[in-house]
Amino acid sequence: MTPQAEAPGASVPPLTGAVLFGMVFVEGFASLGAEVIALRRLVPHLGSAITITAPTIGFFLLALALGYQAGGRVERDFLARVRLNFVIAATLTGVGLAGPVVDALFAHVRPPLVAYLVFIAGVLGPIAWLLGQTVPVLTNLLRHERAGARSGAALYWSTLGSFLGSLSLSLLVMQWLGVSAAVLVCTALLLAIVPLLDAPAARPSLRALPLPALVAAAALACNVLLPQQIETAYATYRVDAASVPGRSDARVFRNNNSAASMIDASEPPRYTRYIERLRAILLDELHFRERRVLVLGGGGFTLSHREPLNDYLYVDIDPAIRDIAEREFLREPIRGRFVAADARRFVADTTERFDAVVVDVYSALTSIPAHLVTQEFWAGTRRALAPDGVMLANLILDPRLASPYARNLLATIQSVYGQCAVEVLFRDRPQSNVLVQCFAGDGEAAPAEPYTDERNRADMDILRGG
Repeated sequence: MTPQAEAPGASVPPLTGAVLFGMVFVEGFASLGAEVIALRRLVPHLGSAITITAPTIGFFLLALALGYQAGGRVERDFLARVRLNFVIAATLTGVGLAGPVVDALFAHVRPPLVAYLVFIAGVLGPIAWLLGQTVPVLTNLLRHERAGARSGAALYWSTLGSFLGSLSLSLLVMQWLGVSAAVLVCTALLLAIVPLLDAPAARPSLRALPLPALVAAAALACNVLLPQQIETAYATYRVDAASVPGRSDARVFRNNNSAASMIDASEPPRYTRYIERLRAILLDELHFRERRVLVLGGGGFTLSHREPLNDYLYVDIDPAIRDIAEREFLREPIRGRFVAADARRFVADTTERFDAVVVDVYSALTSIPAHLVTQEFWAGTRRALAPDGVMLANLILDPRLASPYARNLLATIQSVYGQCAVEVLFRDRPQSNVLVQCFAGDGEAAPAEPYTDERNRADMDILRGG
């Protein structure tokens, strides 16, 4: 494997095969990295449902395919083309994928679907299209006995870069340093290649440094200097002051831009209405004392706040949420234990049995992760209950419970638990907290039969204890 000294239509600097394949590796790393980061950036605004992730991946692959086609048509000035593409892609990555920029886009462009299309057409799609040109363009500079061997070697290094980029960014960089750090890593790798594309013998050229330096400064400003939310690999958090009637100096804990919890400075503190209602059900109506309560979804950990009567275990997929809530929101340690795990995996594996399971799992305002709405998940919550245990779920639904989603979700829960109590907390809003209360022992109840004028057994049913 050696570089080709001269390509049709243009002379090129004698770059080594290692440098050329290094460029292809960076392209694969940065392109897949941009896709992973884009999917993460969309979660606070649109959730993580397959109806969002699948089209995003599809648009990315379409842009990549168009980039392959465009790269195959380049006939001269190969390194200049790749250099320009890398600079533009680095700019779009460092600035366009920055958290404050994406937040501003969804804040000012309405409806969210339009903002999503702008994001795809203006940021993610162009990144994929530009970087997709790299392999067919640089293949012109490689000399192999066969064209298949040349393209196969280039695709190998590109795919290897994609593989390592997706793993290292999602499992290492995002987990330990945050999403903004992943943006800066991809931007830095693309910019580091640019000087090599402007010099003979692959020695960096000083005249090629000002533009990458300018792009790097813009990326740092957008990802470090601009006000940033607290980011983890799973969610975006912030705490806002809130003016709420009947609340004193309230603050709101926002998870993926949605109000997850609220607490105020009253003594005793006041919380969101649905948390206060859940506390009332457990403490005042069911008279829970020295009971075991499993809470799926950490939120702001207010269900057990200053509540010493019962034993609480919180489960949340984000291992950082406890420290963030204690430091930024509660400003004191949580009451109860905490396990970082996926809710469905936890209820499937646990051998503990709980007197209550509280389900409050959201990745965005109205978005429950898809694997947490199925019969299999609700069956797992029932298995985790003691024989006389209660399951309480906080759902965000239309107050009339008339939408297909509301009807089907409630039907799914009741297919596992039998008849459940349903309480709508806000009748005057388009979306309301809806509390569902089910008991572990009700699932085997006989199917209901409607009363008719011809067969009306209401009196007999009352006598039987109904």
